[in-house]
Amino acid sequence: MTPVPIEIDGLTKRFGDVVAVDDVSFDIGAGEIFGFLGPNGAGKSTTIRCLLDLIRPTSGACRVLGLDSRKDAVEIRRSLGFLPSDLAMYPNLTGRQTLEFLAHLRGGVDWAWVDELSARLDADLTRRVAEYSSGNRQKVGIIQAFMNRPKVAVLDEPITGLDPLVQLEFHAMLREHVSDGNTVFLSSHTLSEVERVTDRVAFIRRGRLIAVESMEHLRAKAVRRLRLEFAVPVPAEEFLGIAGVHEATADGATVTLQYEGSMAPLLKAATNREVLSVESGSIDLDEMFLEFYRDEAADEVADERGVEAARHGGV
Repeated sequence: MTPVPIEIDGLTKRFGDVVAVDDVSFDIGAGEIFGFLGPNGAGKSTTIRCLLDLIRPTSGACRVLGLDSRKDAVEIRRSLGFLPSDLAMYPNLTGRQTLEFLAHLRGGVDWAWVDELSARLDADLTRRVAEYSSGNRQKVGIIQAFMNRPKVAVLDEPITGLDPLVQLEFHAMLREHVSDGNTVFLSSHTLSEVERVTDRVAFIRRGRLIAVESMEHLRAKAVRRLRLEFAVPVPAEEFLGIAGVHEATADGATVTLQYEGSMAPLLKAATNREVLSVESGSIDLDEMFLEFYRDEAADEVADERGVEAARHGGV
């Protein structure tokens, strides 16, 4: 049986009294680009460091390609590519010398493949690292993560500093990589990147896993927006009782609505008036993601208030 590329099971990491990661579990399959989404400080990098045995978990287990991340760390690295969020390199080495140094640690790489990666990312490997912009340093980081053709690539904030055209090329590289049955675990707080390339995404906040969803499912359940222009002003309240309508606002003769499900009941009510134009579209996924976190934050506040009330006898 083919091993699961990445398994995280009940992972918890505490630093003293601070719980950085709290009982996180998920799997990532072969041929998948898996997004790990959360604000800075949510626990993304801590989860990755535990997965790679850079730090030890307080409890729980991590496996890569069926191997235990602690017991089999050396063997795992033969099939792994990793780009940290804070990649450090020797400032006096050139980009090429940096890659040569890392290639020797790996036991050698295919330099024709390295040259191809460099060309695709438009990376200048002749200059010293100290002279690089943040984007050029990131290009070298991406090359070293993929130069051994890894079965599993773990990337922490990979597009930092890259210009938009290089980002597009990099995302094309990711899709090609997984088309061969490889796996990419991509941690990011850039919503557009997650939307553009991932197959599934996990949401983490304050060390807790909120949900794991497919991008297809997220798009399907996204609330849609409808803008109706009438011949005369219409009060927004007329639409609030219609099934599926979440929000309605009016600006003169224009009514903007947010709804989910079938549009039929909404259009039936609208055509009772003279409609001049109809404009429809989905709410951007970044709006939906932000709403996801707002809902979670509201739940946390409600929980904290409940605990506080219990401490004071319900007062």
